[in-house]
Order: sequence, then structure tokens, then C-alpha cells
Amino acid sequence: MSPVHSLTAPDFRALRRHVSPTPETLFPECPDDLSPKQMAGNLAPVAGQRGSISDRQTTDCPPPSPATQRTQGRSNSPVRNSAVNPRERATARLVGIARLAATSPPAETKRKSAQRPEYFVLPVKSILNRCDSQRVPFEWTINPYRGCEFACKYCYARYTHEYMELDGGEFEKKIYVKKDAGPLLAWDVAHKYSYASDASGGTRAEHIAIGTATDPYQPAEREYGVTRACLEELAKREGLSVSIITKSDQIVRDIDVLRRIAARSDLAIDITITTLRTRLARMLEPRAPRPDLRLVAVKQLSEAGLAVGVSASPLIPGITDREGDLEAVAAAGKEAGAQWFFSGVLFLMPSSAQQFFPFLRAKFPRLVQQYEKWFGESGYMPEEYRRKVAERVAKIRQTYGFRSRPWVEKKHTTPCTQMSLGWDAAAVALEVRKNHRGYT
Repeated sequence: MSPVHSLTAPDFRALRRHVSPTPETLFPECPDDLSPKQMAGNLAPVAGQRGSISDRQTTDCPPPSPATQRTQGRSNSPVRNSAVNPRERATARLVGIARLAATSPPAETKRKSAQRPEYFVLPVKSILNRCDSQRVPFEWTINPYRGCEFACKYCYARYTHEYMELDGGEFEKKIYVKKDAGPLLAWDVAHKYSYASDASGGTRAEHIAIGTATDPYQPAEREYGVTRACLEELAKREGLSVSIITKSDQIVRDIDVLRRIAARSDLAIDITITTLRTRLARMLEPRAPRPDLRLVAVKQLSEAGLAVGVSASPLIPGITDREGDLEAVAAAGKEAGAQWFFSGVLFLMPSSAQQFFPFLRAKFPRLVQQYEKWFGESGYMPEEYRRKVAERVAKIRQTYGFRSRPWVEKKHTTPCTQMSLGWDAAAVALEVRKNHRGYT
């Protein structure tokens, strides 16, 4: 049996006995009400702070304030002894996700390239993670991996590695493969998921977003299949609300299971295409598939009867926002069969800025001074620029006849009944529906 997959879920009580309880949340697309500068002091501690972030707070979300951080006894915790870490941090005692990461064994790989990342098997307690942000249209996230090999220069999720006491620059160099995804997700959906979300007044299922902090179809998926394991589990259920976002054409491998999910639940797929210019895409997203390959994936998914749209996020000021570029992405997406289109403006968290600004100086030096002005006080572009982009995107939607985001347009709206792990929830939910409609 692969060290990444098992047929049964692990003993949950044993997993929880030695670890402090952690709120089941994952980071939102944009952290709520906090600028990156505010969050900078809440990430990985600097030398002299003795240890890492408390595992009583979220492991992937920035903490709400420094006052919420707690220092725990660390005398029995493992230490990270890695040459890539500063010497003073190598002896820091670790807790929570940092402790798990430090003790994670290497994952076997057939890849021989010297440029390949390091892979590790990460034991986790949960695959389905709560997201309580009011700024995103989903309640739950699934991220099959921690880290992403695509190495996008602008990636905001780099800060998630800092919770493991790793530098954000290692986001694409150390990839953590979540263990036992299928059994864990089966337990999570049966015990935590609701088919009647508070946000909808109980009329719609809670939404699960897959790939919000890591690309679920990065190269690691070919070997470890964690994303596929999650999808196979979701395909057993009925009445779910699910979306997937990826830059990879590898998603077409799973058309069979995606169609099974779509037949029983709401499923939306977002393919990210930030530019059609191949050379620029290679600079911005060094290891992601070419834009034309992503468009082919859009076409194949659409022809398979799946709901698919294009995300042109982030729009990068001065680089991908020139006249006609965003419109060209939208036009190509429409021709390939995309049903919706959206784009959001770049924002830079501290760990992202540390990677992005050196890239900017090397490739776009004329923009450095302007970026320092734009992002000097906040990780966000000025409000006026963002307003104009929103108007531009709205015009693009009108021009090409794109719909709004798919999770607003639900097909499966009948609430299901939640059952314990001992029940076949999908079968029971179907029976409930039949009774409700007067069938015998």
C-alpha cells in the first residue's frame, strides 16, 4: 500500500490525543481585513522568539492579531535541522503543522531531474478545511498538497509555508503530499459538511473549493493522485457544491470522475489563464502548462458537458493589463467553450513580495519604482485601479456573453440529510428526496 493512500481512515482519536485542537480553517483568497504589512508580524517568528506559531490557531490562515498568538511549552517538540534555515532557527522547537512538516518522511518519486522539488508525506487530521471569510463565496477548501511546483512569481499562497517554518521561496521546492486523503475526506464530509448552508438560508449546500492554495494538478498529482482520491470520494455523494481551479491541462485525465460528480452535484471548473503570450506566461508561471494547452483543456471539458470558465487572475499591473490583452484571453476562452470569465487584481503579501520584487527588478526594471509606490503602504493596488478593472471585466462579460460565477447558479438545490459515517449518506439522501417528492 502506498504511504500516501490507505483504504481506511486512520484512528481519529489517536491522532487528536497528542495534538492541541486546531480550528479547521484554511486561508481565504484574500485575508479578511488585514493588510500584508499587518500580517507580516504574524507569520514565521524571527530569531529570538523561541519556536513557531501555535497550533491552536489556523495553520493556513493568517492569525487575526498578534494578541491571539500563544506560546506553548516546546521542550519535547522536534527541531528543524535544515541547511536552508538560518542557524538560529534550526534549533527552534516546533509545534502544530511545523512539527508535522519537520517530521514528514520523504515521498518516493520516479522523477530523476535535478530540478525536481523534494516531496514529503504529510500526515494530516483533515482534508476538508473550514473557511469563514465573508470575502469569498465558499465555506470549505480542499488543498491536496502544500506547496506548488508551478512556481508562479506572484503566488500569494507562499505564506502558507511560513507556518511550517519554511521560507516562502521554498513553496515550489518542498511539496508536501497529504496522506490518506480519501478516507479522511469521507469522514470530513459525513461529520462536518452541511447540505443546508447558513449563507443560503438553508436552501443550498455549502460550497467546497478545491485548489485555493496549491494547484491540485501540479506534476505531483501524476505520481501521488491525491486530487483523484478526493474526487473519487466526492463522486460517491449527492447534492454537493464543488469547484476546482487549476492552471493545468492534466485535469482532463479526470473527466470520467468529474462527470460522475457533475451528474449528482453542482460542479464548476475554473481554468486560470493570465495571458496568451507564451513567453510572458513562462516568465510569470515558470513550470505551468502553456496557455494554449489550458485552452485545449477548456475545450475538452466543455465538450464533455462540464461547466467550465476562465479565470484571468491575477491581473498584473503594467504586465498583463495592457489594452486588448484581457479581452484576448476572454475571447479565446469563449471560443474554447468557457461559460464564465473573471479577473482580480494582483495583491502582494510579504512572502510573495520577497519573491516578486527581485523578479520585477530583473525582468521589468522600469516598473519597480511604480510598484513601490503602489504597494508601499498596502499589499493591494489603489482603489481607483481596482474599480476600473472591475468595470473592464463587466464590459468583457457583456461583450462575450459570459455568465456570472457558476456557484450562484445552482442546479441541485434540494437539501440532503446529513448522516453519520456509518451510513451511506448518498443513498439515504436519495431516499429522502424520493419520499419528499411523493415517490414510493
